[in-house]
Amino acid sequence: MKPRSQIRSALRWLAPGMHVKRWLLLLLLGTTIVGLGVAYILREVYVRWTFPPVFYYLTLQFIGRTWRGLLFGVLGLAAIAVAIYQLNRSLLAAFLRPGQQDVAEAVYKHWQRDRGPRIVAIGGGTGLSTLLRGLKEYTQNITAIVTVADDGGSSGRLRRQLGVLPPGDFRNCLTALADAESLTTQLFQYRFSEGEGLNGHSFGNLFIVAMAGVTGNFERALLESSKVLAVRGQILPSTLENVTLVAELKGEGEELSEGEPAWVEGESQIPESGRPIERVFLQPSDVPAYPGALRAILEADLIVAGPGSLYTSVLPNLLVPDIVRAVRASRAKKIYVCNVATQRGETEGYTLADHMDALHRHIGPDVFPNVLANDNLSADLPNVPGVEWVRPEYPSDAPYRVYTSDLVDRERPWRHDSAKLASWLIEFCEKGK
Repeated sequence: MKPRSQIRSALRWLAPGMHVKRWLLLLLLGTTIVGLGVAYILREVYVRWTFPPVFYYLTLQFIGRTWRGLLFGVLGLAAIAVAIYQLNRSLLAAFLRPGQQDVAEAVYKHWQRDRGPRIVAIGGGTGLSTLLRGLKEYTQNITAIVTVADDGGSSGRLRRQLGVLPPGDFRNCLTALADAESLTTQLFQYRFSEGEGLNGHSFGNLFIVAMAGVTGNFERALLESSKVLAVRGQILPSTLENVTLVAELKGEGEELSEGEPAWVEGESQIPESGRPIERVFLQPSDVPAYPGALRAILEADLIVAGPGSLYTSVLPNLLVPDIVRAVRASRAKKIYVCNVATQRGETEGYTLADHMDALHRHIGPDVFPNVLANDNLSADLPNVPGVEWVRPEYPSDAPYRVYTSDLVDRERPWRHDSAKLASWLIEFCEKGK
C-alpha cells in the first residue's frame, strides 16, 4: 500500500459513524492511568535507589522535563497507533473479501450500510434482482417483497408437485443480496441439465424447498438461506396464499376474435397469449398480505416498484389489497421505475405514459407519485420482435412527476445498470431531486 493510501486508511478510523473514536479515547485514558501508576512507582524507585551514570543518558535527563514529557508522549502514542492498526489487520483479516486489504475501508463501509436508508423494493424476476444488486452497496436495510404468482419452469413444477411457494424469484433475490459473489452463490444458481426429475431444476430452488421442509415453513427457510449467503437485507413474500395470476385480454380493437379465449390463467402463460392485456387480477383476490411485508412498508424511507415485468412481476404484489393500502399509508418516498425496453407479450409498443396508465388502472393514481425513466436511447437493442425502447413520453398534465436519467447497462442495453439505478435512487431518497 502506498504511503498516501496508508495515511488515508489510518484517518478513515476517525470518520463519523465508525464507532471507533470513543473506544480509542477510552484506550488512551486507560493507558494514561496505567502510565501514571508506573510513574509513581518509578519516582519512588528513583528517590530510594542510586543508578549508574549511564541512566542519566538513557532517561534523557539532559533535556528539559517539559520537552522530555512531550517526546515520550509522542513516541507512546505512535506505538499505540501502530499496535492498534496491526492488531486490527491481524484480527479482521479473516473477515475481508478476497483481494481486499484495507481493514478501515471495510469497517467504514459496513457501518455506512448499517446506517443506510430503509428501502422496500417491490417486484420479481430479473428486474428486482438487478435493483437489489446495486442497492446492497449503499444499505443493508433492504426489504425485497416478491411475487408468489410464478408458475413456470422449475418453480412451477415444485409449486404443483409439493404445494410450496414458487422459490425462483426468491432464489434470485438471495443471490443478488449476497455479501459477495462466491462459490456458494454460483451453486445456488446452478441448474441441472440432465437427470430424471432433476432436469431443469436449479440447486437454489431445491435448497429452499428442502429448507422449508426442515424448518417447517417457507418464511423460516428464507431466513436460514439468507444466513448461508450472508444476505444484506431480507426477502419476503407479498402473501403466503396460493394465488393464480389471471389476465383479461384485448382483441382486435376492443373485442376478441371469435373462438379466442378472453382470459389467460397463469403467470407463465400470459406473455404467450399474443394479445394485448386489458388487466390482470389474482384468484383468489382478497388474500391477506404477509405481516412482515406490511411492517417493512410502513417503516420504509423509500418504496420502489419495479423495474420488472409490469403485469407479471410488479402488479401481482400490488394486487394484494393490504400491500397497496400500506404503500398508500406509508410516509416513505415512493417511486415507480419504468423498464428500459418493452417486453414481448406484455408491453409491446408501450411508452412511459402507457406503463403509468396501466399502473393507475390497477391501483389508482395516488400510490406512486414519482416515476423514473431511462433517457439514453442511443444503444443498439437486440433485433427481437416486440422489444424496443420505452420512450419517456407522457402528457404535460400527468398526475405524476417524471425523472429521467441514463440508466442503461452498456453490455445489456435492454436492462438497467445496477450501479446507475441504485446511485440515483439513493440520492433521491436522501436529498430529493
